[in-house]
Amino acid sequence: MSSILRIAARQVQASSRRGFATSAVARKDLVQDLYLREIKAYTPAPAAKDAHVGAVKSFALPPTPKAPSLPADLAAELSAYDAVEPTLAAAPSPSAAVEAAAESNGAADAEAFLSFLEQDVVKPVHHH
Repeated sequence: MSSILRIAARQVQASSRRGFATSAVARKDLVQDLYLREIKAYTPAPAAKDAHVGAVKSFALPPTPKAPSLPADLAAELSAYDAVEPTLAAAPSPSAAVEAAAESNGAADAEAFLSFLEQDVVKPVHHH
Protein backbone atom coordinates (compact mmCIF):
# COMPACT_ATOMS: atom_id res chain seq x y z
CA MET A 1 0.00 0.00 0.00
CA SER A 2 2.82 2.37 0.66
CA SER A 3 4.05 1.78 -2.87
CA ILE A 4 0.66 2.80 -4.22
CA LEU A 5 0.77 5.96 -2.14
CA ARG A 6 4.26 6.75 -3.38
CA ILE A 7 3.17 6.33 -7.01
CA ALA A 8 0.07 8.46 -6.46
CA ALA A 9 2.17 11.15 -4.76
CA ARG A 10 4.58 11.21 -7.70
CA GLN A 11 1.70 11.56 -10.14
CA VAL A 12 0.23 14.41 -8.09
CA GLN A 13 3.59 16.17 -7.99
CA ALA A 14 4.10 15.67 -11.74
CA SER A 15 0.64 16.97 -12.55
CA SER A 16 0.99 19.95 -10.21
CA ARG A 17 4.23 21.03 -11.87
CA ARG A 18 2.52 21.58 -15.22
CA GLY A 19 -0.10 24.30 -14.97
CA PHE A 20 -1.12 24.19 -18.62
CA ALA A 21 -2.06 21.50 -21.09
CA THR A 22 0.02 20.95 -24.22
CA SER A 23 -2.82 19.30 -26.03
CA ALA A 24 -4.27 22.75 -26.97
CA VAL A 25 -1.18 23.52 -29.04
CA ALA A 26 -1.31 20.17 -30.78
CA ARG A 27 -4.95 20.68 -31.80
CA LYS A 28 -5.40 22.37 -35.18
CA ASP A 29 -8.21 24.57 -36.36
CA LEU A 30 -10.22 22.33 -38.66
CA VAL A 31 -12.20 25.16 -40.23
CA GLN A 32 -9.04 27.07 -41.06
CA ASP A 33 -7.45 23.97 -42.58
CA LEU A 34 -10.52 23.34 -44.74
CA TYR A 35 -10.60 26.97 -45.84
CA LEU A 36 -6.92 27.06 -46.76
CA ARG A 37 -7.14 23.75 -48.63
CA GLU A 38 -10.09 25.02 -50.69
CA ILE A 39 -8.34 28.33 -51.43
CA LYS A 40 -5.22 26.52 -52.63
CA ALA A 41 -7.24 24.12 -54.76
CA TYR A 42 -9.29 26.87 -56.43
CA THR A 43 -8.52 27.55 -60.07
CA PRO A 44 -10.55 30.27 -61.80
CA ALA A 45 -12.13 29.51 -65.13
CA PRO A 46 -10.02 30.85 -68.00
CA ALA A 47 -11.50 33.96 -69.59
CA ALA A 48 -12.52 33.68 -73.20
CA LYS A 49 -10.48 35.67 -75.70
CA ASP A 50 -13.56 37.46 -77.02
CA ALA A 51 -15.06 38.22 -73.60
CA HIS A 52 -14.48 41.94 -74.09
CA VAL A 53 -16.55 42.14 -77.29
CA GLY A 54 -19.61 44.28 -76.62
CA ALA A 55 -18.22 45.70 -73.38
CA VAL A 56 -15.37 47.65 -74.97
CA LYS A 57 -15.66 49.94 -77.96
CA SER A 58 -13.02 49.51 -80.65
CA PHE A 59 -10.55 52.38 -80.90
CA ALA A 60 -10.18 54.31 -84.12
CA LEU A 61 -7.77 57.20 -84.52
CA PRO A 62 -9.40 60.53 -85.31
CA PRO A 63 -8.63 62.01 -88.72
CA THR A 64 -5.52 64.14 -88.83
CA PRO A 65 -6.35 67.86 -88.90
CA LYS A 66 -5.42 69.93 -91.91
CA ALA A 67 -3.07 72.87 -91.49
CA PRO A 68 -4.72 76.24 -92.02
CA SER A 69 -3.87 77.76 -95.37
CA LEU A 70 -3.29 81.40 -96.18
CA PRO A 71 -5.40 83.03 -98.86
CA ALA A 72 -3.86 83.06 -102.28
CA ASP A 73 -3.88 86.86 -102.60
CA LEU A 74 -3.03 87.98 -99.06
CA ALA A 75 -1.69 91.40 -100.09
CA ALA A 76 -4.94 92.28 -101.92
CA GLU A 77 -7.08 91.28 -98.93
CA LEU A 78 -4.95 93.33 -96.52
CA SER A 79 -5.15 96.40 -98.74
CA ALA A 80 -8.95 95.98 -99.03
CA TYR A 81 -9.16 95.77 -95.21
CA ASP A 82 -7.09 98.93 -94.80
CA ALA A 83 -9.24 100.79 -97.35
CA VAL A 84 -12.51 100.19 -95.49
CA GLU A 85 -13.47 102.96 -93.11
CA PRO A 86 -14.38 101.74 -89.64
CA THR A 87 -18.01 102.11 -88.69
CA LEU A 88 -18.49 104.15 -85.56
CA ALA A 89 -21.56 104.25 -83.42
CA ALA A 90 -23.43 107.50 -83.77
CA ALA A 91 -22.50 109.48 -80.69
CA PRO A 92 -25.39 111.67 -79.61
CA SER A 93 -24.37 115.28 -79.31
CA PRO A 94 -26.20 116.61 -76.26
CA SER A 95 -27.22 120.20 -76.46
CA ALA A 96 -26.80 122.69 -73.64
CA ALA A 97 -30.51 122.52 -72.78
CA VAL A 98 -30.38 118.77 -72.39
CA GLU A 99 -27.29 119.05 -70.18
CA ALA A 100 -28.93 121.68 -67.99
CA ALA A 101 -32.06 119.55 -67.65
CA ALA A 102 -29.94 116.56 -66.71
CA GLU A 103 -28.09 118.55 -64.07
CA SER A 104 -31.24 119.99 -62.57
CA ASN A 105 -32.91 116.57 -62.66
CA GLY A 106 -29.88 115.08 -60.94
CA ALA A 107 -30.01 117.79 -58.30
CA ALA A 108 -33.71 117.08 -57.71
CA ASP A 109 -32.98 113.39 -57.42
CA ALA A 110 -30.23 114.11 -54.89
CA GLU A 111 -32.53 116.32 -52.83
CA ALA A 112 -35.27 113.71 -52.89
CA PHE A 113 -32.81 111.05 -51.80
CA LEU A 114 -31.51 113.15 -48.92
CA SER A 115 -35.03 113.94 -47.73
CA PHE A 116 -35.83 110.23 -47.85
CA LEU A 117 -32.82 109.50 -45.67
CA GLU A 118 -33.84 112.14 -43.12
CA GLN A 119 -37.32 110.70 -42.63
CA ASP A 120 -38.14 108.82 -39.44
CA VAL A 121 -38.10 105.06 -39.66
CA VAL A 122 -41.59 103.63 -39.30
CA LYS A 123 -41.67 100.58 -37.09
CA PRO A 124 -44.04 97.89 -38.33
CA VAL A 125 -46.82 96.93 -35.91
CA HIS A 126 -47.09 93.23 -35.24
CA HIS A 127 -50.60 91.92 -34.66
CA HIS A 128 -50.88 88.89 -32.44
